[in-house]
Amino acid sequence: QVQPVESGGDLVQAGGSLRLSCVASGSTFRLNTWAWHRQAPGKQRELVAQISSSGITNYADSVKGRFTISRDNAKNAVYLEMNSLKSEDTAMYYCKVVRFGIPYWGQGTQVTVSS
Repeated sequence: QVQPVESGGDLVQAGGSLRLSCVASGSTFRLNTWAWHRQAPGKQRELVAQISSSGITNYADSVKGRFTISRDNAKNAVYLEMNSLKSEDTAMYYCKVVRFGIPYWGQGTQVTVSS
């Protein structure tokens, strides 16, 4: 079992920045792809960004140029640097890590952007 735990969510004004963190515990050997997803009220969960084991990144069009995903394999962690935040970025942000093809989700951290 892998237990990802997110942190860093907060209330921030539009145009501001936040850095989300996610640290995995448990069976952390051979963690593969990490990803951040988000879900706003009344909407489906969507992929925000992901990073492969080799460091290849992929972003949703809505966050390209504003968000940066990174990982620290030594710390079993992934980060999401969010800049130029907009009200539409308001959502619960979830961390996901895949190990041997099995996805493990965190409980989420709330990001609220006030306009």
